[in-house]
This record gives sequence, C-alpha cells and structure tokens, in this order.
Amino acid sequence: MPRRVGVVPLLRIFLVALFGVVLVLQFFSFPGQFAYMARVDADLAWLRWPLTAVAFGTLLGFEVVLVATWKLLGMVERDRIFTTRALRWVDLVVRATAGGGAVFAVGFVLVGVNATDPGLPLLLFVVGLGIVVVELVVLVLRSLLRQATELRADLEQVI
Repeated sequence: MPRRVGVVPLLRIFLVALFGVVLVLQFFSFPGQFAYMARVDADLAWLRWPLTAVAFGTLLGFEVVLVATWKLLGMVERDRIFTTRALRWVDLVVRATAGGGAVFAVGFVLVGVNATDPGLPLLLFVVGLGIVVVELVVLVLRSLLRQATELRADLEQVI
C-alpha cells in the first residue's frame, strides 16, 4: 500500500486541535452558555441542566469518534487497516455516532418544544440530518471495509 507520508501526521494535528476545541466546548462554553441562559430567562432556567447533559453526551460521542479515528490512522500507517481489529474500531465509530446522535435528538426535542423562534430548531434539525448522513456513510464504509478485509484474507490464502 502506498504511504501518504504527509497526510496522516497532518490529520493527526487537526484531530488533536479538534479534540481540544471539543473539550473546551464540553466543559466551559456550553455549560457557561446554559448558565447564562438560566440567569437571563427564568422561564427557561429549568433547561440548564438537561441541555448541559445533552451537550456533554453529544460531544462525548464525538470524542470517541476522534479517538477511534486516531487508532484507525495508526492502522493505515502500519498497513493493518484490512483486519478484523480495524472493524472493531469502525464498529465503535458507528456506536458512538448513534449514541451521540440519540442524545442530540433529545436536545433537539427539548429545544424544539420550548422554542419561540424557528431559527434554532431549524439549525438543530440540519445538524441532526448531518449526524444521520455521517452515520449512514460510516455504515457503508464499514461494509466496504468488511468486504475488502475478506478479499485480502482470501488473497493471502491463495498466495
């Protein structure tokens, strides 16, 4: 397999940066925003902790996807991507995306029911669609990886 020398290290740099941004959002930005919302609008104060939990759970799922992607990149570098071990990491991506998407859906319902303006629910709906599309693409790629793994195993038996 040809090595993409510059791509994997560059992607790893961006994964670390993205992981750091997600941690800041998870522990500071969203909790702070929801605390501010509770102080400013007493009618929505009850949403502070449910929305904080939704943001935390959704971003946790995303962090799991980032870690699994890191591990898969290592397997690509070592030319070990077409193995059943790689399928386990891809399965983890599928589960984390589904779990994070389910938690996000709870937040979408909480916001949608209490919204006075259609802008935020529409934005959250588009993000939810994006999560579903990513989940479906990963499922397709997982089936392709499974087929390629089986073909490689068959080829190795022939050789």
